[in-house]
Amino acid sequence: MRSSLPNAGFLAAALAVLAMPAAAAGLSIEVDGVEPGGGRVFVALCTGSLAEEACRIGQSGPAAAQSLRFGFADVPPGTYAVAAFQDLDGDGRLGRTGLGLPTEPYGFSNGAGRRGRPDFASAAFRLAEPGTALRVRLTRALPAR
Repeated sequence: MRSSLPNAGFLAAALAVLAMPAAAAGLSIEVDGVEPGGGRVFVALCTGSLAEEACRIGQSGPAAAQSLRFGFADVPPGTYAVAAFQDLDGDGRLGRTGLGLPTEPYGFSNGAGRRGRPDFASAAFRLAEPGTALRVRLTRALPAR
């Protein structure tokens, strides 16, 4: 006669899964407002700050369309912000005026930074589940020349 109770191996495996730390998640970021044919688009995940040294996980791709999709796999659960910009002059950095205003298209998660200097709290989101998708819209602080 078979028992209706799970066997010991199944029970041990189930308990091991429950004791494991949260799995890494996948994140998809769609960047809109790209000026096609103008350089590359850079996207970075930032932790704790929007300062360059806090934005370590990054990708880039050619500005081939008005909307580009970037995928990040195996991102540990946590609180992040996304920073993106289009490098029109090809120097690998966000161009700025002497006053620090961006001269190239840029954007942050949650639309942060459109009306002033962005901070991490306004751009932050919690990544906990695989398959999370965000949209970042590039804008210009100054009109194109």
